[in-house]
Amino acid sequence: MLLETPLCDFGWKAPDFTLKDPDGVSCTMSDYLGEKGLLIAFICNHCPYVKAIAEKLAQDANILMGEGINVLAVMSNDYLNFSDDSPENMKNFAAEHAFPFHYLIDEDQTVGKAYDAVCTPDFFGLNKDGELQYRGRLDDARASDKVRETAELLDAMRMIAETGQGPEQQLPSIGCSIKWR
Repeated sequence: MLLETPLCDFGWKAPDFTLKDPDGVSCTMSDYLGEKGLLIAFICNHCPYVKAIAEKLAQDANILMGEGINVLAVMSNDYLNFSDDSPENMKNFAAEHAFPFHYLIDEDQTVGKAYDAVCTPDFFGLNKDGELQYRGRLDDARASDKVRETAELLDAMRMIAETGQGPEQQLPSIGCSIKWR
């Protein structure tokens, strides 16, 4: 089912979490909340919308991380019923797209629910205080052409890093619904 993300709830305080990646490495959100903010991307392996943006997400994440803005990805889908999203397949997907960030398993789906994540991809741009400043799309490209004019997420995260505030105008991300148990 195709869904859109809700409008950004500016200032919403992101709850802390600790999740593991498929190799068992634990990551705590607050440890990644640096002086320039944090991007949290709710993604999965099988969604065609995520597949369409995976390479650009990796490229943009490399740029952001090079500028001191941290990035984490969370997979909240029920992988027991959607085996394409299994931890082993997460490792393969991350390697295939050269993800520079930790790709974390939300085993019990509590993080996805705490963030009210609705689809994949669903982006949460946080300032250094953990306050939501961006909840929009990656860019203005259509999945069919992959050409973009505006790197909306990249620009928004740079703005958040510089000012602590996200852009007032944001367009929702669209994608497949999160597969809840």
